Amino acid sequence: MFWRILSRLLWASRGRLLLALLAVTSGAAVCAALVNLDLDAGEKFTREFRALGANVIVSPEAEQDSAPSMDTDVMARIAALHAPEVVAAAPYLYIAAQAGTQTNPVPVIVAGTWFDQVSLMNSWWKVDGQWVTQRDDSARCMVGRDAARQLGLAPGSPVTLRYSGRQAQFIVAGVVTAGGSEDSQIFISLSAAQSLAQLGDRAALAQVSVRGSAPVLEDFVGRLSAALPGLEVRPVRQLAVAEGRLLERIRSLLFVTVLLILVLSAMGVLAATAGLAIERRRDVGLMKAIGGSVRRVMRFFLAEALVIAVAGGALGGGLGLLLSQWIGWRVFSAAIAPRLVVLPLTIAVMIFVALAGALPLRLLGRVRPAEILRGE
Repeated sequence: MFWRILSRLLWASRGRLLLALLAVTSGAAVCAALVNLDLDAGEKFTREFRALGANVIVSPEAEQDSAPSMDTDVMARIAALHAPEVVAAAPYLYIAAQAGTQTNPVPVIVAGTWFDQVSLMNSWWKVDGQWVTQRDDSARCMVGRDAARQLGLAPGSPVTLRYSGRQAQFIVAGVVTAGGSEDSQIFISLSAAQSLAQLGDRAALAQVSVRGSAPVLEDFVGRLSAALPGLEVRPVRQLAVAEGRLLERIRSLLFVTVLLILVLSAMGVLAATAGLAIERRRDVGLMKAIGGSVRRVMRFFLAEALVIAVAGGALGGGLGLLLSQWIGWRVFSAAIAPRLVVLPLTIAVMIFVALAGALPLRLLGRVRPAEILRGE
């Protein structure tokens, strides 16, 4: 009997209930999309930040000598941590060399590094030509925009580098535009730089790109410092602080937006149920006149609210997961992983919203059967 009466009530008031269902569904869709984005935003956001370069620097102690360097086995010790948060790690060896002809030499900073790791760490660099992707490619180099302009170089041009009476010749694979000091440097493989400088397996510093929040970064720096005694391990504070602040602001914005959407959804349900309360005074009066208790009468109307909440939450939750996928491609150019926990969470929140919006139905408990039977 309960379900029969409930189905009749739902059908009889389908217009107003459809309005409430629309409010719950739209609110659930937006909330589910934003919550799913929030759950995946940390990973996507830090991934975007990692395209901006290294955020951890490993270097020798400054007081060691005038030109401090470190052994490249540091890279093996970094890899031995097996830290999943490390995106890329590259050693650097800098040389104040000369480029151009022997009669007209041009001073230039040469950076020896691992090309395969640099391409992962600095994917935002604009390259005219090609990336050098092989770590020990000793035949090709990459030239910063300003250095290429000064030396008259372009992709495919040969360039000769000289240092302490030694020289090496390279072919320019690409011209780099980074917007920083890299624009005035020439990048060659680390092995070629070590051979040119006759330094053996030495490097000036190592750059590490680590994804994760500020606490994750601090934890990694602590572990790396313990694994590299005698070396200085420091995070790039500007990137770490900026990343943490921006992520916090984005999450605060998402929270406020979700809260506002929930309030608007509750108001939509409130408007629909207020109309139902007025329409059903006569039905409630008749139910109470034939012996129905207030609790039993209210059970029907709360069941209506639950049906709307579950249906709207499930439909809106599914639409929200699809919406988060679209937002992910538009903002991050990557798919947002659908979190299945969002669906039951959305339904539970919508139940709370629907019950909060159904508060006007409590007024039906005050209806007096005698007044209804007299037509008042």
